[in-house]
Amino acid sequence: MAKVGYHHGDLKATILTHAAMLVAERGADAVSLRELARTAGVSHAAPAHHFTDRRGLFTALAAQGWRMLAAELSDARPEFLDAALAYVRFAVGNPGHYAVMFDGSLVDRDDTELLEARAAAGTELAAGVGTLKDARAEQDPEAAQLAAWSLVHGFAMLWLNGAVDTDGDPVRTAQRIAAMLFTP
Repeated sequence: MAKVGYHHGDLKATILTHAAMLVAERGADAVSLRELARTAGVSHAAPAHHFTDRRGLFTALAAQGWRMLAAELSDARPEFLDAALAYVRFAVGNPGHYAVMFDGSLVDRDDTELLEARAAAGTELAAGVGTLKDARAEQDPEAAQLAAWSLVHGFAMLWLNGAVDTDGDPVRTAQRIAAMLFTP
């Protein structure tokens, strides 16, 4: 990755953007604050002012990802299928964020910002599931939410890990399977 050169602006946002790209390219284990500082053209100590350490960096990246997901789910309203497709589009389009969001070993699970962002995304996913016209989903909305999340998350993980051989369009494939399971 080329050196970007940081002069003015939002160093925290710059570091998070580069961290997401590196996680997507190489995985979280290959990301260091020192490398991110070098890429941004700042001293190796500068990122620590915003994140303290790698756990702080990944916690902030996960919180940012959850907020982004919540916004995409909100924009996809009102139907479940729209929310399901937004979820898959988010995962496929933001693999660096997505990887960190679901790796509890990387983040501070008790971080207030992370908990609030994750709750906001959960609320949006529940709103999408709440539109299902299915007696079982209406009787047990909690199970319906878990089933829906399992479907989209499981499919996204399979896609991102190259474990499924489909038509090449993850959103179209997600639409086929979600419609099969969640539309009358």
